[in-house]
Amino acid sequence: MEDQREALRKIITTLAVKNEEIQSFIYSLKQMLLNVEANSTKVQEDLEAEFQSLFSLLEELKEGMLMKIKQDRASRTYELQNQLAACTRALESSEELLETANQTLQATDSNDFPQAAKQIKDGVTMAPAFRLSLKAKVSDNMSHLMVDFAQERRMLQALKFLPVPSTPVIDLAESLVADNCVTLVWRMPDEDSKIDHYVLEYRRTNFEGPPRLKEDQPWMVIEGIRQTEYTLTGLKFDMKYMNFRVKACNKAVAGEFSESVTLETPAFMFRLDASTSHQNLRVDDLSVEWDAMGGKVQDIKAREKDGKGRTASPVNSPARGVPSPKRMPSGRGGRDRFTAESYTVLGDTLIDGGEHYWEVRYEPDSKAFGVGVAYRSLGRFEQLGKTAASWCLHVNNWLQVSFTAKHANKAKVLEPPVPDCLGVHCDFHQGLLSFYNARTKQLLHTFKAKFTQPVLPAFTVWCGSFQVTTGLQVPSSVRCLQKRGSATSSSNTSLT
Repeated sequence: MEDQREALRKIITTLAVKNEEIQSFIYSLKQMLLNVEANSTKVQEDLEAEFQSLFSLLEELKEGMLMKIKQDRASRTYELQNQLAACTRALESSEELLETANQTLQATDSNDFPQAAKQIKDGVTMAPAFRLSLKAKVSDNMSHLMVDFAQERRMLQALKFLPVPSTPVIDLAESLVADNCVTLVWRMPDEDSKIDHYVLEYRRTNFEGPPRLKEDQPWMVIEGIRQTEYTLTGLKFDMKYMNFRVKACNKAVAGEFSESVTLETPAFMFRLDASTSHQNLRVDDLSVEWDAMGGKVQDIKAREKDGKGRTASPVNSPARGVPSPKRMPSGRGGRDRFTAESYTVLGDTLIDGGEHYWEVRYEPDSKAFGVGVAYRSLGRFEQLGKTAASWCLHVNNWLQVSFTAKHANKAKVLEPPVPDCLGVHCDFHQGLLSFYNARTKQLLHTFKAKFTQPVLPAFTVWCGSFQVTTGLQVPSSVRCLQKRGSATSSSNTSLT
C-alpha cells in the first residue's frame, strides 16, 4: 500500500512539473503572439518611413532637376529674344535704306543725285544689318539635360528585405592569449557587404569546456567593431578561463551569436595570507599598510589568550571561485605569525613548479620595503633575505638609502635606479628568481638557486605600504630575456 502511495506521489510530482512546463510554454507562446503583433507593426512603420524617405529624396531630386531645366530655358530664351529683336531692328533699317535708294535712283533731278547717292552709301556702311552676326548665340538642343534612370530602376526593382547576417565562426588557431591580452579572430562563412559592425561578448569562468548557461560572471559587451578581429588589453586573469562569442550586425538587424568558445587564461593568482602577517601590518586583500599601533604587547597577549591570535584568512572567500589545490588552508597549518622586527606577510599560494609573475607597487616614502619568495618554514622572527629560506630585493630609505639583493644574510648593492613598481618572475624548475622594473621590464637582479621545497611570495614593509597585483601572465619580454640567458650573470654567484 505504501509503495503504491509513493508511486502515486511520484506521478503527481511528474504531472505537476509537466503542467508547470506547459503553463510556462503557453505563457511563452502568448508572449510571442504579442511580440509578433508589436514587431510586425514596428517593421511596417519602419518600411513606410524608409519609402517615404525615398519618395522625399526623389521629389527633392526632381525639383532640383526641373529647376535646372527652367533656368536653362529662361537663359536661352533671353539670349534668342535679344538676338531676334536686334535682327528685327536691323531688317527695318535695311528696308528703309533700300526704299530710299530706289527712290533716289528713279528721281529725274540730276543735280541732287550725287549728294543723295553719297548719303545712301554712308547709311549702308553704318547700317546694323552689316554689323549683325547671323549665327544664333545659343543652341536649341536640350539633350544635355536628359536623364536615364534605367540602372536606378533596376536597383529599385531588386530591393528586398535586409537579410539577417550569417553567424560568424571564431578561429581558435588564429586567436591568441599573451601578456594579459586576448586577440580574438573570426570569419564569416559567406561574403556579406551589408555587415556594418560586430558585437563581441566575453566573461570569466573557472569551468573548462563549453560555456554553461548560468554563470556567476556577467557577459561584458564590446560594440561597434569594424574588423573581424579584436584585442582585449590590460586584463586581469583572476579566473582560469574566458568565454567568447561574437555576432554580426547590419544597419537593421543583428545575427545570431557564434558558438561560444573557451580560452584558457593561465596566470598566477594569489592573495596575502593575513594569518601570517606581523601585528603591525594591516592586510586588506592585496594591500598592506604598516600600523605603528597594531603591535601592542597587551593586544597580542589578549588575542593569544582567547585564541584569536590569527585573523581570518581570505583563502576560502567565495570571490575566489574554485580554490587552487596549492592554496594553503586557513591558519597555514598552525604556523605562527611573524613578530619582533620581521614585518613580513606571505602569499597564500605555494609555488612548486612552472613560471609565475606578479607585481608590487610600494609607497616611495616607506622607510623599508622588501619583496621576494620564502619557504613556508621561514621562522617567525626571521627577516627576508637574512636566512637561507628566503630571497628578496630590499629598499632601505632610513638613515642611509640602499637598494640591495639579499639571501642567506648576504647582500649585493644594485646600481639601477629604484623603481616604484617591481615585477617578480619565479621559474621554479630552473631555480631562477628575477626582479624587473615593472614599467620598463629592465632586469634588476636574478637569483639562481636550487629550490628544495615549494616557495611562497613574501613581502616586508616598515613605516610604509604596498599594493600587490596578481592574475598576471609572464610578459613576453621577460621570457625573451630569460631565453637569452641574461638572467644568470656571474655577478649573482655571491648570493646563490
